Amino acid sequence: MATTFKNFLSNDLANTRTLLHEAIPITGSIISGTYKDENIKEYGHGMFQSVYDYPFLSSSANHIFDITTGIAQGSPLSASTTTMMAKKANIYNQMAQTLVGYDTTGSIKKFTTSAGTEIKDAIFINFSRLLTKDEIKKGSVTMNFLTGGTSASLSHKIAVTDHSGANGYRVDSPAGEYGYLYKDASTDSTLEVGQIYYQAGVAVLSGGAVFREGAVAGGQGSDTINPGRWGAADSTQKTQTETATGSYEVFVTGAVLNELADGTRHRINNISFNNTTELNSSIYFCRVNHNDFNYSSNPTYLTGSKIRVKSRSSDAPVSYITTVGLYSADNELLAVAKLSEPLRKSSDTELTLRVRLDY
Repeated sequence: MATTFKNFLSNDLANTRTLLHEAIPITGSIISGTYKDENIKEYGHGMFQSVYDYPFLSSSANHIFDITTGIAQGSPLSASTTTMMAKKANIYNQMAQTLVGYDTTGSIKKFTTSAGTEIKDAIFINFSRLLTKDEIKKGSVTMNFLTGGTSASLSHKIAVTDHSGANGYRVDSPAGEYGYLYKDASTDSTLEVGQIYYQAGVAVLSGGAVFREGAVAGGQGSDTINPGRWGAADSTQKTQTETATGSYEVFVTGAVLNELADGTRHRINNISFNNTTELNSSIYFCRVNHNDFNYSSNPTYLTGSKIRVKSRSSDAPVSYITTVGLYSADNELLAVAKLSEPLRKSSDTELTLRVRLDY
């Protein structure tokens, strides 16, 4: 008997999950100079900058990341901060609330190192969802920073990685999983400089630890590779921080947030990581038995009462499968799958067509 519809059985459906990874390179030339900062968007509130891969007014520009700096309220740095302290504290608290959460008393937790030392100054790099997709792949993050001179002549490069993230990540964040960032591919706690939040797509760096030799997150260290100038890329764009001298703490406490973002951007040599896209699939096995679908309801299948695909009246009926339709219980067409070429079906053949829906 010819059939038009056939019901799926429980063993005709399988669900799979596949993780796809894409390498994301972000060069320092894009971040700090290719378009003479026309790809850097500043806002009237002055709380962060947005970085694009093209001039941000272009219709083809893609958002790469936002960058800003925060200071922990109540830390020694907050007492000496003379510029935009309220905004710097608000940024720190907002990010800590999202990424670290609250303690048992209802107070916002602070960012801390793996040893529990408080990170009092934090550079936040919020990567665009366009780049991170579902999450950043653990153990794939590398961030190279230039230090050791003025913003026009930086002589020292350090690498910050999460190379232990694949096995050493933590799960006690309300924003998902995170790993610790270390200088120079180390897992030594004395070289720890921050955290990377994989699902949230946020890097949290202790500026004092990254840009000061011998310093760790929450620590002091020496000034031997600390830049003496911390502002724009050349002497024609001097800002308040361009002419300042002293330790990193002088800059983070005395500069406005846009100047801090400028200084950090111009010291990023490159950033790279692999993103992760979770691909969920439903696979339907459309099983065609020997006595199924050997006829066609296509009007061209018959000429009068004769089956056109038959050479002789005694030949068994034959059909050619070109399309598979998936229907609801109410016979509503939900999906259509097309074969690359017609598939011959007769009473002496059985077929299994594999239809995959990705979402």
